[in-house]
Amino acid sequence: MSLITSILLISLIMMILVMVLNLVAKKTFMDREKSSPFECGFDPKTCARLPFSLQFFLIAIIFIIFDVEIALIIPLVKSMSTSNTIMFSATGLFFIFILIIGLIHEWKQGALNWKN
Repeated sequence: MSLITSILLISLIMMILVMVLNLVAKKTFMDREKSSPFECGFDPKTCARLPFSLQFFLIAIIFIIFDVEIALIIPLVKSMSTSNTIMFSATGLFFIFILIIGLIHEWKQGALNWKN
């Protein structure tokens, strides 16, 4: 057996051993204090979770997607001088076409409507 195989086998055995020991040694009872939120030793007066609008989350995800797409378009402008004009135009138009299709899809799904 080679050295790498031996090391992998020993690592696998140790990993399985640690997982089995974790399952055997874990505490099965849940303490009341472990499930309560920590607030300087006092009982919390309000709910720990704040209400969160799903609309804000959707807008944030859409913003991140479009931000990444813009970050991918910027190097395309840099390569304009070194590439074939037809290939550059086709690639740029295809990328912008994908952006527009994504925007239309999000619009039709109602992700951009703020009335709800």
